[in-house]
Amino acid sequence: MNTTGRILRLTTFGESHGTAIGGVLDGFPAGSLVDKERVSREMNRRKPGQSALTTERKESDEVEFISGIFEGRATGAPIAFLIHNKDKQSSDYDHLKNVFRPSHADFTYQTKYGIRDHRGGGRSSARETAVRVAAGALCLSLLEQNGITIHGYVSQVGEIKCALPYTALNLSKTEEFAVRCPEEETALKMEQLIAQIKEEGDSIGGTISCVIRGVPAGLGAPIYGKLHADLASAMMSINAAKGFDYGSGFDHLHLPGSAQNDSFEHAAGRIKSTQNYSGGIQGGISNGEDIYFRVAFKPVATIKKTQQTTDIGGVPRELQATGRHDPCVLPRAVPIVDAMSALVILDHLLLSKTITFPS
Repeated sequence: MNTTGRILRLTTFGESHGTAIGGVLDGFPAGSLVDKERVSREMNRRKPGQSALTTERKESDEVEFISGIFEGRATGAPIAFLIHNKDKQSSDYDHLKNVFRPSHADFTYQTKYGIRDHRGGGRSSARETAVRVAAGALCLSLLEQNGITIHGYVSQVGEIKCALPYTALNLSKTEEFAVRCPEEETALKMEQLIAQIKEEGDSIGGTISCVIRGVPAGLGAPIYGKLHADLASAMMSINAAKGFDYGSGFDHLHLPGSAQNDSFEHAAGRIKSTQNYSGGIQGGISNGEDIYFRVAFKPVATIKKTQQTTDIGGVPRELQATGRHDPCVLPRAVPIVDAMSALVILDHLLLSKTITFPS
């Protein structure tokens, strides 16, 4: 299952320590401008080695487009591209060849396929998400030309949370901080915590919030094509993702319906929701309000602390991982959340046939 989407379909390929990773994006609207500079910016947001909070692996993550683009525009043919792996240190993983790392996909891949690439996790590595960011960048640019913007940001690390809701935050400040939290005081606390966790050889998780603005009413379909279900599926396909909620989500479960039902009013020439506890989606269909959701990410499973496990023969082993890994996945996962959101929204726009793309 290496393909996502219905009209807009992305197929990814490659492994963490292979020659290259890459993708084929099919269904991208013909004639659309291809913003390669935007692709580079998004790749820089995800690439390793960008700050002291991330893995030391150094990858330029330059995207080589090999089909589907002519004179700066999409031709309607599949857009194929490669991202070469240049900073591989496969020997770091030699000691893991026959060992199942705690909370990794080693055991499940071995059980399902009878073979696995132990070098950095192979296909199960988060390295694959670079392909999604490249494809998502094309979609982000096209969506913005149509007045739709996507803003992901880190809203929690460990027990440290943003004090303000997204409506009170200046989301344009997200990129000013290495942790990608737009709330300055909170961002500094988060960065200190991640630095401390890294020094201890451990890892920490948290949540990424995402706000999608400008989505027209009417995207999504009952019963099995619900917009929030597709967003949830996209988010839960990201490495280390553990949970998804949208609108009031889990935080408001203690409140009665009378305290969080969305009433309607006629304002600014349209019928709109007064509170938007629904997170821009009702009955699986967008209602024209901001779509907002959260994705929970677990602590990175590879840590430098000694752990107990077993090898392929069932012999107990003591494991201390080597290699280069993020102490917290959240800062680099923000552009992945943005990219997957863009792929879903553009796919639904194409399904709905309610949008005219610029040429």
